Amino acid sequence: MRRATLTATVVTAAALLAASAALFAAAPALAVTQRTSFIAIEQQVMCVTCGIPLAEADSVAAQQEKAYIQKLVGAGETEAQVKNRLVAQYGSGVLALPPDSGFNVAFYVVPIAVVLAALAIVALLLPRWRRNRLAAAGAAAGGADAGALSASDSERLDADLARFDPR
Repeated sequence: MRRATLTATVVTAAALLAASAALFAAAPALAVTQRTSFIAIEQQVMCVTCGIPLAEADSVAAQQEKAYIQKLVGAGETEAQVKNRLVAQYGSGVLALPPDSGFNVAFYVVPIAVVLAALAIVALLLPRWRRNRLAAAGAAAGGADAGALSASDSERLDADLARFDPR
């Protein structure tokens, strides 16, 4: 009995020690705000005049937009803050991806729905295609009886052949 109590105490102490160590290790990571880089933002926004990704644009407006982003990143703003300021400055067309609210949800839902519908159609038609293929293979492997003509078809074929082959 005393040994079981001692074991339970040691296990409880070890669990408390591990939990407190995890909390102390996670505290600095939680306190650090996520900083962003110019390259990360540049790949997620568009040039407002060219309509192409900002990373590829080289117009005067693109250079001004890049300088504005550099200033915001240099000030230590997060990615979300930079994007919010860009939308406030240039409008929602500056974002490479449309926001996931309102009608724009269709940009995310429609491709998934199309793929799921295509998979459903294939799943429904695949058994039919396999049955038809197996039936055709069975008929071909059935021998001479599988392709035998009825008596009336045989007579009609002979008459047609005699008409075209005057021997």
